[in-house]
Amino acid sequence: MGRRGSVDPAEVRVAVAAVSGWLLDDSSGPPGRTELAAAVRATARTVAAAAPGHSVEVRVPPFVAVQCIEGPRHTRGTPPNVVETDPRTWLLLATGLLDFDAAVHSGAVSASGSRAGEVAHWLPVARPTTD
Repeated sequence: MGRRGSVDPAEVRVAVAAVSGWLLDDSSGPPGRTELAAAVRATARTVAAAAPGHSVEVRVPPFVAVQCIEGPRHTRGTPPNVVETDPRTWLLLATGLLDFDAAVHSGAVSASGSRAGEVAHWLPVARPTTD
């Protein structure tokens, strides 16, 4: 990824392309852990770079947690604004294949705090490839 905070758009495209088949058709079998981790980290860090700040924490265990969106800085304990989900759901959100509000409503995404929903303004960050 280079220096902290920087995201190479070409690296994001390659990482998302590696998991696109699975995102478009979950019966195709999951990608390897390395490919999945790369796609999750690249897309989450893209959101953090596009919306710098510390008021919302995006968690996609076990791969990444990033802080984003301008506002009060969180320093200790549980952050007041948290978005948490699993890797597949995150990648569906990050690629525009799943709507943020629908994911929250279904329970696939936990969004706590008055500012957590602002993450939706920064999605999607990539598009899946159909090659």
